[in-house]
Amino acid sequence: MKETRDILIRGMTADGFIRFCAVQTRGIVERARGIHHMLPLATAALGRALTAASMLGDDIKDEAGSVTLQIRGGGPLGAITAVSDAGGNVRGYLQNPAVELPLRADGKLDVGGGVGTDGVLTVIRDIGAGEPFSGKVALRSGEIAEDIAAYFAESEQLPTACALGVLVDRDGSVLCSGGYLLQLMPGAPEAQIALLEESIAAVGSITTRLHEGMDIEGLIARIFKEIPYSVMKRHEVAYECKCTREKVERALVSMGKTELAALAAEQETAHVTCQFCDEVYSFSREELEALVK
Repeated sequence: MKETRDILIRGMTADGFIRFCAVQTRGIVERARGIHHMLPLATAALGRALTAASMLGDDIKDEAGSVTLQIRGGGPLGAITAVSDAGGNVRGYLQNPAVELPLRADGKLDVGGGVGTDGVLTVIRDIGAGEPFSGKVALRSGEIAEDIAAYFAESEQLPTACALGVLVDRDGSVLCSGGYLLQLMPGAPEAQIALLEESIAAVGSITTRLHEGMDIEGLIARIFKEIPYSVMKRHEVAYECKCTREKVERALVSMGKTELAALAAEQETAHVTCQFCDEVYSFSREELEALVK
């Protein structure tokens, strides 16, 4: 299979009525699959969440900012967390990576059944200064794209079309992955909205187009074939964990002196595993005692 880089693009139509973001995430999702040893259903669910987080994070203006997506739908996959920095680089995990469910009637993975609908999607935006902004929306389908669109409509009053897709091969590897967000600005003409809806319907499944060899820029070009637009931003994105030994030390200290002292007394060596990348940090009893002090 031809290797492709994970690319994110952002732009707007010439009249300023539609802004868009689109990203290709095969490498990101394949990296997450390897880290978390996920079966196909978990790969598809976390992959969609990572794809959405990348597009939302890239919209943060402050370089120190971030966006966190938390999906808790009560399904067998458990809680899903995806975090993006301001450059669209992401990391994430879910509780139960080995869940399997029967395929849907159309032969596709039952992501909605795995995620569940008895819960909420939470979007936490940290713009780099002050308290992070948090918005929530009740889950519609658990398929994630529809839930992201509902979040924008309810929390930000921004009509949004969202597509997210992950295609998994028979051996569990990721064949293709990507997504787009199309958002209508106030005053968008009804005729243009109708034209956009027709184009989205004509393009069809995002994974079908990507699997056929179309890249994410080609897909956007197909959607806007009748509407002039410009790409204003284009760059690579990746799966990136931000963990360091120093951050883990601070997390241990935050446990409190009593609990940390008890840990030092109980274990000769304590092992702390990062949820995002499975990196293991080991601390000897002496190191723990030094943190207590």
